[in-house]
Amino acid sequence: MTTYREAGVDIEAGNRAVALMRAAVQATYTPAVLAGIGAFGGLFDAAALQTMTAPVLVASTDGVGTKVKVAAQMQRFDTIGADLVNHCVNDILVQGGRPLFFLDYIAASRLAPAEVAAVVTGMADACRAVGCVLLGGETAEMPGVYQAGEFDVAGTIVGVVERSRIVDGRDVQVGDVLMGLPSNGLHTNGFSLARRVLAGLDWAAPHPELGAGRSIGDALLAVHRCYLPEVERLWAAGVVIEAMAHITGGGLLDNVPRSLPAGLGAGIEAGAWPAPPIFE
Repeated sequence: MTTYREAGVDIEAGNRAVALMRAAVQATYTPAVLAGIGAFGGLFDAAALQTMTAPVLVASTDGVGTKVKVAAQMQRFDTIGADLVNHCVNDILVQGGRPLFFLDYIAASRLAPAEVAAVVTGMADACRAVGCVLLGGETAEMPGVYQAGEFDVAGTIVGVVERSRIVDGRDVQVGDVLMGLPSNGLHTNGFSLARRVLAGLDWAAPHPELGAGRSIGDALLAVHRCYLPEVERLWAAGVVIEAMAHITGGGLLDNVPRSLPAGLGAGIEAGAWPAPPIFE
């Protein structure tokens, strides 16, 4: 008789991963969590939304692309989870949404409990930083689907925004000011090109042009920034934001037009800001 383990699936490894990540996940819980780890589905008490005038849920699902291959090559798994959460937070932020809860999915050819726990701990830390609950997730071991040593992560976020405060670009006018918030690297997109361009270099050695003691691997794994704190400071200062774009896949050329009404374009002065050294 062939066992599940002999077929390439180690149930005990999955259980160990859950045990290692449990404390980090539960640290994100608030009184709104009615069921979390161990339940078939996460339960989140939405009673607080009753204090809003017209709450609108805003949701997004995304991954981090081939940045997972950089994490695997560098054997560093503590940043990729934060990348995923921050990416998703930014995606709903550009429509005015603030996060409520997050769900993750991790799949691999073979589960390494410590690595999975490091990824999820990074997610939990990023969730806590923005007051978001890590409500649930799935860890899948799928030999034959993923090559040996390969893994992938994806996440879904659900947030809320008052209907009257949805940011949709409809009131953008000629003469409005376009302001950029600086990234600290490649975010979570463009890594297929970056890995190809940089393939012949030593990713672990310090490169002076990247900063003191910083390696290519360090620069590539820089955590995708969360822009919620900066945007909240602008809102608190009374700044009216008519449109926002999250600059990810497709860069400025693809993402800025998504936030503008038909017939309007954006004038961007190339070179008006310093590019992070990794771009050079």
